[in-house]
Amino acid sequence: MTEQLGGGRQDGIEQDGSERDAIQQDGIEQAWGELVAAARRTVTDGLVVGTSGNVSVKVGDTILVTPSGVPYDRLRPKDAVGVDTDGNQLFGTLTPTSELPMHLAIYRTTDAEAVVHTHAVHATAVSTLVPELPPIHYMTGVLGGPARVARYAPYGSDELAENMLRALRERTGCLLQNHGTITYGTTLDQAYDRTAQLEWMSRLWLTASAVPGHTPTLLSPGQLREAEDRLRGYGQR
Repeated sequence: MTEQLGGGRQDGIEQDGSERDAIQQDGIEQAWGELVAAARRTVTDGLVVGTSGNVSVKVGDTILVTPSGVPYDRLRPKDAVGVDTDGNQLFGTLTPTSELPMHLAIYRTTDAEAVVHTHAVHATAVSTLVPELPPIHYMTGVLGGPARVARYAPYGSDELAENMLRALRERTGCLLQNHGTITYGTTLDQAYDRTAQLEWMSRLWLTASAVPGHTPTLLSPGQLREAEDRLRGYGQR
């Protein structure tokens, strides 16, 4: 990269000449590039509008997060923002996302390595209608079961983070009432895919529910367990 990450090494990443630090620096730079690409994708995929939503990824003990209120297409390597699990800013000159409490709560209580939060329109609409997204499709299994709706609380608040954690119990994604979605994974790609699947299933349920005189067929708990088992072995190894 031609630009230094995080506003230069003076902002918290000091180069001491050791191979370990050089490897860590390279890992953070690569992760930041992937994070920015994912954040931009949330806009192009229609999952957020403007600067809404946020993305984070964990690299060792450092959590990289999108900054607050900055358009994703303007983010550069020098704009990298890193915090620790207590929310202390390690490097970067921009303010971390206002939703940092939700991201930190997930990293403290799960095996998450990446978190994606969106304001996806169909999922947000569902969050205003039901206490959980009905199991309309077997991809419900990628979330560990029907996505619950976390009770509304002001954005960026500790209360919202607490409500979210309750909704995420034994799940890898949930809806945020009158707000949006949040998902996590062991990779950024996995967290993003879960976000996309959650929005797609929300759209599917809304579409099926809108047909007059008909009620969507839902999957049984046994069918969902079978789907979860099959999905664990899905894809390349």
